Amino acid sequence: MTVTQSAESHESVGDAPRPVDRGPVRAEASDSFTELLPQTRRALLRRLAVGQAEGRAPSMVGAVVRGGQAVWTGSRGSVEGEAPHGDVQYRIGSLTKTLVAVLVMRLRDEGLLCLDDPVSKHLKGSPVPEATIAQLLSHSSGLTAEPRSPWWERTAGELRPEPADLFDDRPQRLAAGRRHHYSNPGYALLGAVVERLRGGRPWYEVLRAEVLQSLGMVRTTTQPEAPHADGWAVHPWADALLPEPAHDTGLMGPAGQLWSTPDDLCRWAAFLLHGDDRVLSAATVAEMRTPAVPPEENGWDAGYGLGIQLVRREGRRLAGHTGSMPGFLATVWTDPEEEVAAIVLANCTSGPSVPTIAADLAGIVTAHEPRIPEPWRPLSGPLDPDLLALTGPWYWGANPHVLRLRADRELELAPLSGVGRASRFRAQDDGTWAGLDGYYAGETLTVVRDEQGAVSHLDLGTFVFTRGPYEPSGPVPGGVDPQGWRV
Repeated sequence: MTVTQSAESHESVGDAPRPVDRGPVRAEASDSFTELLPQTRRALLRRLAVGQAEGRAPSMVGAVVRGGQAVWTGSRGSVEGEAPHGDVQYRIGSLTKTLVAVLVMRLRDEGLLCLDDPVSKHLKGSPVPEATIAQLLSHSSGLTAEPRSPWWERTAGELRPEPADLFDDRPQRLAAGRRHHYSNPGYALLGAVVERLRGGRPWYEVLRAEVLQSLGMVRTTTQPEAPHADGWAVHPWADALLPEPAHDTGLMGPAGQLWSTPDDLCRWAAFLLHGDDRVLSAATVAEMRTPAVPPEENGWDAGYGLGIQLVRREGRRLAGHTGSMPGFLATVWTDPEEEVAAIVLANCTSGPSVPTIAADLAGIVTAHEPRIPEPWRPLSGPLDPDLLALTGPWYWGANPHVLRLRADRELELAPLSGVGRASRFRAQDDGTWAGLDGYYAGETLTVVRDEQGAVSHLDLGTFVFTRGPYEPSGPVPGGVDPQGWRV
């Protein structure tokens, strides 16, 4: 293979070229403004070019997804003497974990496991029998960060043929559930859980059948398939290269084995933004990016959900994952609020800050072309007059709130001052509403009626909301002074 360090570059708008058309990125977003402005495209290409040059990467590819579509791809450097395009494979390292996490969440949604299940319920002989599935997903099981030596990322999986070969005599370093402690072997265990609950089928076979084929990600594989980039180490003090090995990591595969392309990862990013009912609902995907563990000391700008990394950058909340294997760096960040995602791949062991470059690509689009909100539309279907009668001002003591009716019989309660406890509520079959977010997540909102059937008040987790501030006729806990308000 010939590697050139020339300033070769490639940029395309829309779906990048590929040998076989696998259809557009699937998503439910309706924003039709998918073509980026020329100045935005130039800023994206420049950021990628600076990252590749300063990071001294043999090649680097970037892509942006907006409105459910790949709207820009760009590259610098070369693979086999040509500028890499959207169908060139790179190794994606720990991005693999996010795909494995989706398989686990599918099992949960099917009722085959619970996130609170101890892993030993599904996997006999686990080195952390009391750690839960959720703790493995969120890296809070306390399990060791790395498997037994030698360095698993640069050696063949045959050196660790059995699960017991992954661990030394002290597999658990911390108490389960107390701290975030990143664990690669934890995802080896999750891959084994998937295989166990899918009748012994290999985890990748399950992934391909249940996720990759549905999303059109047919170029995401466990072994490289041409065209693909080779992995390189770059000498720290000279512009020289050393090839990196690319072994099959065996049982550690669920932690970082996969190879993928910019095109496939654009589809993956669109899925992480909007979900896909063929794989996981949007609600479950949103659950995955909800913080599951407390951040570490000064790490309040970063966290972890269920298989999803979380970062805060310049006021934006990003969700996705980073990845590295010898010879490769990868990142996918999504910005759900702006419905934008960015992907960056490079074929070097170290050098460029790929996570920062990807965050910057998403930020460029957000800054240059902010998301255009969906048009307002009235509620569809027949309007329930009883629900409409509940809307308007309610008072928690003397604190004014407003209750609004949303689509699908959802209610939204928020303080009129804009400061305080706000939550959305979903209608339940028993006539109550369950809190979806904020302080009241999981709490029950009940409309309480008097003996004549008229609405008396709202009960929200023992908090009473009345139609007037400290309404004397309302069931205010502790009662209301009989003399009422005074000056």
